[in-house]
Amino acid sequence: MKEKLLRQIPSVNDILDFPKTKKLINKFSRPIVVEGIRSITDEIRSEILKSDEKELKDYKINKKFIIKKLEKYIKDWSEPNLAPAINGTGVVVHTNLGRSLLSESAIKSLNSVARNYSTLEINRKSGERGSRYDNVTDLLQELTGAETAMVVNNNAAAVMLALNTIADGKEVIIPRGELVEIGGSFRIPDVMERSGAELVGIGATNKVHLEDYKNAVTENTGLLLKVHTSNYKIVGFTKEVKLKNLVNYAHTHDLPVMDDLGSGILLDLREEGFNYEPTVQERVEAGTDIVTFSGDKLLGGPQAGIIVGKKKYINKMKKNPLTRALRVDKFTLASLEATLKEYKDQKSAKQNIPTLRMLTENLNNIKNRAQKLTNMLANKNLNKKYKFNIKKDISKVGGGAFPLEELETYVLEIKNEKLSASELSYKLRMNYPPIFSRIQDEKLILDFRTIKNEDLDIILKALKEIE
Repeated sequence: MKEKLLRQIPSVNDILDFPKTKKLINKFSRPIVVEGIRSITDEIRSEILKSDEKELKDYKINKKFIIKKLEKYIKDWSEPNLAPAINGTGVVVHTNLGRSLLSESAIKSLNSVARNYSTLEINRKSGERGSRYDNVTDLLQELTGAETAMVVNNNAAAVMLALNTIADGKEVIIPRGELVEIGGSFRIPDVMERSGAELVGIGATNKVHLEDYKNAVTENTGLLLKVHTSNYKIVGFTKEVKLKNLVNYAHTHDLPVMDDLGSGILLDLREEGFNYEPTVQERVEAGTDIVTFSGDKLLGGPQAGIIVGKKKYINKMKKNPLTRALRVDKFTLASLEATLKEYKDQKSAKQNIPTLRMLTENLNNIKNRAQKLTNMLANKNLNKKYKFNIKKDISKVGGGAFPLEELETYVLEIKNEKLSASELSYKLRMNYPPIFSRIQDEKLILDFRTIKNEDLDIILKALKEIE
């Protein structure tokens, strides 16, 4: 049986002569199709050899069978690995799914510089070379109140550059409770070590006093560092030094203070029901010399590490050779500039910047999307194939921000009689575009806080096609 089936596998040249194969060649090119033919024939051969005789009883090899496999191979090959995805997890700033979505203005600006030459590093007035940082410096100064600013490729890079510039070979004093892990197993102590700074931990995990700083300062102290614990909270018997008091002490000893906010935010969201998070403006106003934060988390822009603060320190950073290795490109600057301009009107920023819109969206709007998809599924008679249930649940902010915040949301529970929740989740992930969900009590959950209106038809089609 196996030998008979193996002999039935057509040669590469035979498959190339199929009319439908020739159409694929015209559309995708001969080398790609030949590669696909070799791959699927190897796959068929392997399937036959690994299967037992009973499994091969209804196994048929013909033109239709070959072309179907070849078309699937070409389709999978043509789809990009970095694919657009639907986020049904309810985690708004989802690191694994690319964090923040860009605003329409940012996308428009991004497309514009992608299609054309740009004024990335040229002064339009003089016609001579300029600085790429000038594209966003004025905006960051205006929005944060800082003397100047610069941008690198992420916040870890911003921290490393600042420490290397100001404290290479010197001691950096930091409370032990702020030696955080920032994601991907990277930790602040590791970043500090690579920067050339020497870490001096002070205080206890839950408490630090101004006296702890005073006792740690030596002639070799280069910087006092604060790291905002944006991705976790220590509650209960705790104490930290107020930033203003720390700055006042440091400046009497001619020492700079640096504040790593991590997931920095420009808006106070307490009026939207959120817990307090320090804004970048507050940290600058307190007299902090350097403040670093991310561009792609709560700010709602592209991945970037933003540095704002005093000119005497940031101008030195611009001259550091590391800056060349850590600099951002025109796409980041274009989309960041457009994002920052949205903050000129805070009310419209909450609507125009997707991250802020999702975080502050009215609960009824979320429920309406869930109901709309449920109605669409019922209209296609998919309520015979699946069991659906809309219920209240909890979304998360994500992105190492607002760790204690629980956002009320509406979700759709989906259960299939033939498939487990894990199997259903897998099939949705393998859709194009992939659809990501979460699993709870053996039910697949789609959270509509992070699902857009334009996602509904795609989800409907995917659920309909699942067998």
